[in-house]
Amino acid sequence: MKLNVEGREIFAATGGKEFDPAKPSVAFLHGAGMDHTVWMLQARWFAHHGRNVLAFDLPGHGRSQGPGLASIEAMADFVAAALKSAGAPDAALAGHSMGALVALELASRGTARALALLGAAEAMPVHPKLLGAARNGDHAAIDMIADWGFGRGAQLGGAQSPGTWMVGGGVRLLETAKGPALGDDLAACDSYKAAPQAAAKVKCPALIVIGTADRMTPPSGARALAAKISGARTVDIAGAGHMMMVEKPDATLDALAGIL
Repeated sequence: MKLNVEGREIFAATGGKEFDPAKPSVAFLHGAGMDHTVWMLQARWFAHHGRNVLAFDLPGHGRSQGPGLASIEAMADFVAAALKSAGAPDAALAGHSMGALVALELASRGTARALALLGAAEAMPVHPKLLGAARNGDHAAIDMIADWGFGRGAQLGGAQSPGTWMVGGGVRLLETAKGPALGDDLAACDSYKAAPQAAAKVKCPALIVIGTADRMTPPSGARALAAKISGARTVDIAGAGHMMMVEKPDATLDALAGIL
């Protein structure tokens, strides 16, 4: 599905079903340097179980026109405009990593029907070596994300989709990032300090999904964030790293189905 938002052509995957204004909608927001494909399995399930799906490529990512956006607040503004353009201003929101910060910021403004945050924490600083490598276009940034982002089980194999390689797929996806997208995204995460304040403003049902082996946004940070959202629930996915949607797709879907 293509949308024209603020003069940009934006792509949103719909999970194989056409958008139906009569159905409730779920928006999926990806992490730094990535695109809608990280949500492929979960998005398709929701699309075939009574929901509209809008798995966005944020500006400057995937099939969406650039330039990218420099801050989490600007990304939230843009997603709000995209949802309005699609006819789904009160969609439920699911965000991963950077996308979780965007979803949190947007939900704090009071329009979301429900909120699911994956790979999120109260603070999401980026290591200076990773940020510097990403800013310089150094492949070491991609290598670091692949190493830190996947749990040890995923590093050894065990993909639920036969014939696929989780870590290699993650590397290739990051290699296809456009221009400065990865560096800009990581800088936006590093500079966003408003997560605790945004969390306190969330009024919709909320869920924090925690990978117990997540080394990028450790469980302690995720629980600290959950504690600031009134009524928020947490679900632990045993052995999952930061890329839980890929590493443990069924467990991730089970968690999301209960809130979205």
